[in-house]
Amino acid sequence: MLVTVRCRIKFKAIGFSTSAVASVSEVFLGEIPTLEDEEKLVKNTEANKQQCVNALPKCIVADYNSYRPLLQWCVNSRAIAEGKQLHAHTIVSGFVYLPFISNNLVNMYAKCGIIEDARKMFDKMFPRQPITWTTMVTGYAQNGPEEEALKLFARMQRAAMKLNNYTFPSVLKASAAIRALQEGMQIHSCILKTGYYLDIFTGSALVDMYAKCRVVDDAKKVFDEMPERNVVSWSGLITGCALNGQNEEALILFRQALVDGVKPNDYTFSTIYSVCANVTILDYGRQIHCLGVKSGYDVYSFVGSSLVGMYAKCGCIEDARQVFDKLPKRNLAAWNAMIIACGQHGKAEEALGLFSQFEISGMIPNDITFLCVLSVCSHAGLVDEGQRFFDSMTRDYCISPRPEHYSCIVDLLGRSGHLQEADEFIKQMPMEPIASVWGALLGACRMHGNMELGKLAAEKLSEMDPYNAGARVLLSNIYAAAGRWDDVAKVRKMMRDRGLKKETGLSWIGLKSKVHAFVSDDDTHPQIEEIYAKLKTLNDQMEAAGYVPDTRFVLHDVEEEQKEVLLGFHSEKIALAFGLMSTPIDTTIRIMKNLRVCGDCHNAIKFISKLVKREIIVRDTHRFHHFKDGVCSCRDYW
Repeated sequence: MLVTVRCRIKFKAIGFSTSAVASVSEVFLGEIPTLEDEEKLVKNTEANKQQCVNALPKCIVADYNSYRPLLQWCVNSRAIAEGKQLHAHTIVSGFVYLPFISNNLVNMYAKCGIIEDARKMFDKMFPRQPITWTTMVTGYAQNGPEEEALKLFARMQRAAMKLNNYTFPSVLKASAAIRALQEGMQIHSCILKTGYYLDIFTGSALVDMYAKCRVVDDAKKVFDEMPERNVVSWSGLITGCALNGQNEEALILFRQALVDGVKPNDYTFSTIYSVCANVTILDYGRQIHCLGVKSGYDVYSFVGSSLVGMYAKCGCIEDARQVFDKLPKRNLAAWNAMIIACGQHGKAEEALGLFSQFEISGMIPNDITFLCVLSVCSHAGLVDEGQRFFDSMTRDYCISPRPEHYSCIVDLLGRSGHLQEADEFIKQMPMEPIASVWGALLGACRMHGNMELGKLAAEKLSEMDPYNAGARVLLSNIYAAAGRWDDVAKVRKMMRDRGLKKETGLSWIGLKSKVHAFVSDDDTHPQIEEIYAKLKTLNDQMEAAGYVPDTRFVLHDVEEEQKEVLLGFHSEKIALAFGLMSTPIDTTIRIMKNLRVCGDCHNAIKFISKLVKREIIVRDTHRFHHFKDGVCSCRDYW
């Protein structure tokens, strides 16, 4: 907001001294500083600011319009301290009771996030104008609690207040935030009755509300009926598809938005980066990153955190770190994303080093930060460090551990072989263990072959969710690894009786913006004969190099020869053979898997990486494995 000569004349005319006018002009009505100039500007104007503040109570203001630019500056600059002094000055001058002044004060407190003071001001006002109601509804929608926005909207209707295209988007935003679908549908009915369904802002808010309430079909209906669409409506529908797992549909919509001439904003880019991370299409993600750079949205902190996550989840930890290092301002989400990414890619030391930098920078960790750090310790087997961080949460930062933090510690202890300690830790939990706690213990029991404790964890999981097939599959695997085939048969019969099915193992690889997926013994791919020929060549080369199939990982009661055959056609090996024959010899191969990577496949890929002299990255449900020169980044601990 730029200073005008008219403002200067007005403030002189109403009784401000020359020095006060200068201070008001420079501080309250000055041009909002850029990031580069902010520190210098604050130092240069601090004395004038104080002079202006001291002068205000001594002045007699004869024109209440003079308060508007001052209050607006407080809103733009989030200068709540100065705003409160202006509030006090309106009381002294007697103008606080005028609706114009009261509305501006409510607006200032609401937009500065002091929603309690905004409500106090609102409650003292009488009569209240429609704009005041809308301001309070917007304040609650932006700052919470969102339920209050819905209550105030209902009171507006009872008071027969006029609703407009500012009221509806705000109350719909509140409905979307708390997924209040029924209330949102009632508001939709009200919009139809009042005729605002043709308004682009109201329509965009409706699309966003239905999308975030996971009713994508209704979001699409509203979107299709809109006479005009903007970037907000497109982004809302793209987000809805992403939230509901319709990632391909989200990508199609994004392309269509570009074709229609829509310019994506920071929210659009953040969402579409997350979509690319979900489908792990690196080529497409890089293309969108280039578009983001051209559009100037690559440096926004929350867009940057999504970009870090996208590269990390696509297996490009170096690119993720490069994006992180170039962010001019790193928010909490960016730090968390980079810390967890390093841990998942086998860079535990780097991850913990980042956490140290995070603390030195003055940032305050939250519960998510500690989840990331504890996960890093779990992946690397850093038992002592993990327990130290767990204790630090409460001791140093007064953060109460959530059940998810306890799951991390159980996983940490279990993976490292401290199964009895993990069991005792669960017994001492101050709350009832959730499914992920028992899941962590069950996974550790499968890893270390503890049948009794594994059976207990599986039973606990089944009690919580009788239709959880994963718990029974893990228990069956524990029995199979120990050769207890009768117990395996009992578990599998129980699963059949309950209609439970094991999740099909799937591996996929993205090439030229297309995903190629494979299952074990796959025969559906159009190049399957060439793939199997390549796989046979690889097997012959591996055996010559000393590879011996580890039949312990065949969980079926068959002969040894048949076990070796079964091992040779696992989905990750098929995907790898396809990748090797379809990409240039100097490129990295990235494979994704929906289950834990097979132990024999893990060993085989180490051999292959050395034979073909290429880096191979495999992501499973636990982490990323970087295979290079016969070594894996996980150091065989996963």
